[in-house]
Amino acid sequence: MTDHPLLAVEDLVVEYPTPRGPFRAVDQVSFRIERGTSLAVVGESGSGKSTIARALVRLLEPASGRILLDGTDIAHLPERRLRPLRRRIQMVFQDPYGSLDPHLTALQTVAEPLRLAGMGDRAERLRRAAELLDRVGLPNSALERRPAEFSGGQRQRIGIARALASGPDLLVCDEATSALDVSVQAQVLNLLRELQKETGVAYLIIAHNLGVVREISDHVLVMRLGGLVETGPTESVLATPAEPYTRALRRAALDPAAVRGRKPRALLTAALEGTRP
Repeated sequence: MTDHPLLAVEDLVVEYPTPRGPFRAVDQVSFRIERGTSLAVVGESGSGKSTIARALVRLLEPASGRILLDGTDIAHLPERRLRPLRRRIQMVFQDPYGSLDPHLTALQTVAEPLRLAGMGDRAERLRRAAELLDRVGLPNSALERRPAEFSGGQRQRIGIARALASGPDLLVCDEATSALDVSVQAQVLNLLRELQKETGVAYLIIAHNLGVVREISDHVLVMRLGGLVETGPTESVLATPAEPYTRALRRAALDPAAVRGRKPRALLTAALEGTRP
């Protein structure tokens, strides 16, 4: 057993170029994720949540700071050295409609990461893909269907199976349930919990929904304008937030005028009352 965490982020800075110079989207943020645990990152739009997610999977290269995966700093690794490590951090995207190739069947979609990683022959890859789709609750009759033939919740299950294909240690879920109906959100959250128990995978959950955060995460990190506002165990931060901004997020969670989209109201209520629905 190693002494260091699965993931340690130290003084992360991410900037975007603009005509007026660099815009700092994430400013000196640090956190860690232990094996088999879940960290939620919350905050309003523009707080830097998704930028952190994209930096962790190296869709963006940080301006400075370190991203230590099992003690190896991947923040600035060249692609040649990064490629073997990519399978250990995978991402589940927000949009279950736009994140899947419309021309590939469910089976082909999940087998594709295995092919790219050179894992097994074709028959082995298809067998493994079928096992993963079964694990996320899709029947054998669905294996040869294409994305247009699935519901949003089913597409997100395919996305999760694809992310699991390479056997990652960490799944980065960027608003992975926000585009789904309330009942489907609950199904996907249950699935994520079950998969964590079965595989020991860790999660970084990007979310704005505090009910979802409480349901799935062990610790929470509150972001505002690219900076870290508050962090700690989820139960503690949501029950007795120390910072005014976190308290404002809590109030907004139950304000009908502030709630946009399809939110699980029972979960939101539970988040504020400190009980599970």
